[in-house]
Amino acid sequence: MADSDLPSTPPPPSVPIGEVIDLVTGYARQETLAPVRGAGRWLAYGSAGAVLLGVGTMLLVLGLLRLIQNEFGPTFAGRWMSLLPYVAALLLCIVVIGVAISRIAKSSLNKD
Repeated sequence: MADSDLPSTPPPPSVPIGEVIDLVTGYARQETLAPVRGAGRWLAYGSAGAVLLGVGTMLLVLGLLRLIQNEFGPTFAGRWMSLLPYVAALLLCIVVIGVAISRIAKSSLNKD
């Protein structure tokens, strides 16, 4: 088979090197910076929500503890009975942590 028997292929289009660099740079920005910005927003809102929920839960548990101590103070007299309000507050914290863990769901950072 001679070279003349092969089908001729057209020469590749000539593209200026500056255009190729701009295309690659734009693609790299699109594929790297956009997801990082989305993850940053996701982390910021998630962290702020976690802090606010944590502080609110802490204040509710402390309020419950003080309520039990004030309303039922004489009932819990004694060395070991005085720990009962603290145990109730600890159990409430464990329940809240359990509910929070059960509600954790894996979701995508890039919701289009």
